[in-house]
Amino acid sequence: MSGAVPPVTTDVDLGVVQRHTVRTLLVSQAVGAVGVTIGVTTSSLLARDISGSDTMAGLAQTFQVLGTAATAYGLARVMGRRGRRVGLVAGYLMGATGAVLAVVAGVIGSMLVLLLGSLLLGATTAVNTGSRYAATDLATEEHRARSLSLVVWASTIGAVAGPNLVGVGGSTGRSLGIPELTGGFAIGAVVLVLTAGWVWWRLRPDPLLLAQAAAGVSPTVGPQPRGRSWATFLEVVREVPAVGAAVVAMACAHAAMVTVMIMTPLHMEHGGAHLEVIGFVISIHVAGMFAFSPIVGWAADRFGRSAVLVTGGVVLLVSLALCGLSPEGSSWQITTGLFLLGLGWSCATVAASTVIADRTPIAARTDVQGTSDMAMALTAAGGGALAGVIVGVLGYSALAAFAALLAGTVVAAGRVTRRHS
Repeated sequence: MSGAVPPVTTDVDLGVVQRHTVRTLLVSQAVGAVGVTIGVTTSSLLARDISGSDTMAGLAQTFQVLGTAATAYGLARVMGRRGRRVGLVAGYLMGATGAVLAVVAGVIGSMLVLLLGSLLLGATTAVNTGSRYAATDLATEEHRARSLSLVVWASTIGAVAGPNLVGVGGSTGRSLGIPELTGGFAIGAVVLVLTAGWVWWRLRPDPLLLAQAAAGVSPTVGPQPRGRSWATFLEVVREVPAVGAAVVAMACAHAAMVTVMIMTPLHMEHGGAHLEVIGFVISIHVAGMFAFSPIVGWAADRFGRSAVLVTGGVVLLVSLALCGLSPEGSSWQITTGLFLLGLGWSCATVAASTVIADRTPIAARTDVQGTSDMAMALTAAGGGALAGVIVGVLGYSALAAFAALLAGTVVAAGRVTRRHS
């Protein structure tokens, strides 16, 4: 890909472009979220079937989170040079490739291929989370949290539909002559290719390049020295402690959510819950993550980012207490706990992301955002890697207690952002 950056003119109404950008991202998030979530419900079960071990069940999701970390960092560097549009499209196509590999893994029974596919699928999560920042490039400060949260909210449509398409995925698998648990990945691959096409067609002018031009900042051109993004991130964190606290809060909230969520299908299956019931509970969880984000964004603009961030940590603690007390199978505790787990994640993620968007200079924007998303994914990957071991040795309640330690860190980090606001 050439290092040349497409010319961007500032002779446009930035408000009009912002509204066009948000509308474009609303569609891509709604559709693309199907590709992200349709395999979440069955990935741990597919890994368990291929490996023959409950302990290995969390590895597929763990590798997907590792893929998110790697691509969040790499795609942020691409966006710094080429803009949001190129980076988002590249991520969606990588995710589609990963979904195809997951199908192949199920057909040939290869754990190695499944893990490789999971790595590439992580790119889809990276671009879906990165899209929230694209919504803030041209937003005014008093509406920044709401713009970000609207894009997060759009994921509700696809994210809730995805787990509930488990049955359709199974039917698709049977009709294609592939394992039932891989049918959802086949659907996801098609969805992700369509999403990439939509973003390539509609995301013009590029919001990041336009914001840089309006601020008189030139995009980064050509190959950059190794470690440049990390050095820029550290410099911003030293100068603006609230950004560092927001990164810690976002990473811990995401890790707490991922570690519990990926092992919940197994916890429910052990109690005899049917696949459709598991899919319903996961969809309730995903609704908590996304459906109320516009209210969360309004609250962050109205009452302050720090207040919402601390609230998110408290909600996470309540949710983990319910999950820890839930029996195996289907119960009101697991359903309510998973919903609140998603809602607490939403509060923490929207508020922390807005702090990062507020306080990071535009010249360092993609470096800080990409590095923070990488840190968020790596923390979740570590938690995910431990999840299967903790559940296998100590049980699901012990996993919830472990995640509660991360939720407590979210509360502490939120207080730090308040002191440095």
